[in-house]
Amino acid sequence: MKLRASARILKRKAVSSFKRSIAAFNSVDNDGRITTVLLHAQHAFEMLLKAALNQKQITVFDKSTGRSIGFEAVLRQAAQTTGIKLTEEEAGTLRAIDALRDDEQHWYNDVDEALLYVHLRAAVTLFDDLLQRVFGEHLAGHLPRRILPVSTEPPQDFQVLVDAEYTKIKELLKPGRRAGAEARARIRTLLAMEAHTKPDTKVSDKDVTRVETGIREGKERTQVFPRLGKVGASISGEGLEVQVRFVKQENALPVKFTNDEEVDAAAIRTVDQQKKYHWTAFGLAEALGISRPRATALRTHLGIDNAPNTCHTFLFSKQKHVRFSDQALVRMKAAMEAADMGVIWDVHSPVKKATARVTDCGQPGCVCGPTAA
Repeated sequence: MKLRASARILKRKAVSSFKRSIAAFNSVDNDGRITTVLLHAQHAFEMLLKAALNQKQITVFDKSTGRSIGFEAVLRQAAQTTGIKLTEEEAGTLRAIDALRDDEQHWYNDVDEALLYVHLRAAVTLFDDLLQRVFGEHLAGHLPRRILPVSTEPPQDFQVLVDAEYTKIKELLKPGRRAGAEARARIRTLLAMEAHTKPDTKVSDKDVTRVETGIREGKERTQVFPRLGKVGASISGEGLEVQVRFVKQENALPVKFTNDEEVDAAAIRTVDQQKKYHWTAFGLAEALGISRPRATALRTHLGIDNAPNTCHTFLFSKQKHVRFSDQALVRMKAAMEAADMGVIWDVHSPVKKATARVTDCGQPGCVCGPTAA
């Protein structure tokens, strides 16, 4: 494959960082080992995805600042770009690695060796998948033949690892142990794992305190970390051929969402609304490749502006700003593939609705019902 100059440089940086991460994991020196593993692994994937986007001629620069976009924005672009199509589970794996890295870089956490291994093993699998998917290469082609496996131990079931870690935290929090700092570091690690299922996961000190309180009160792991019940690991192969991919559990427990900061530890707060609702009306139209009036008609057709989890109005001073979530984009993109945009435009066009009586378009997903001028 003939690579663009920038894509070639970014891919080279990605492979270099990933090799550093693997080398650090296998290092006999424990001093700074986990920090090095996580920092280089996260950087490797950011560079690899930017290389892939650059190769597809997708801009990776913020129009307002002129600077390269961040990790979360890269994941969103990679999920929407043909030829990359990062899946929800793959993005969850990368968000979890990023969340672990974030705490390790800006504060501290305590990552159990088995949990670190299953995530790095999944990272090896995903890095190889992406290299093949976009560039037609294998990770093995970038490693010396003398390299050892990431570990000689087979990866363990993710739920077993989480249960074991929860038991360790309970032991650390027993009266008289005086191991609260270590327990909180391990709590931060489990909270970071929730990024597998929730894109806007951020580990705050309030979350750690709330979880610690729940554990001290004797709550079960499924009560305190309900999101983690949705995560599993698909493991195949043996030895050098072992592959790990994180997957969603089908029979997971329901999760309760709330905005109340004082709520019980078993609930999960929805945080950072500006991050969740980041699309403008113009941005949606541009991402879909249609005009703004047609995007407005499509939103009306689907009831996007009034649906939960798709639209939110922010109030800054006396100004109102309407923003949309990724879910809105996904629904609109699916509707464009399933329905006839010509019919939707005929029914929901702002101009035609002002001059003529129209009826329910009857297209898949329509929620408007009969309308009239």
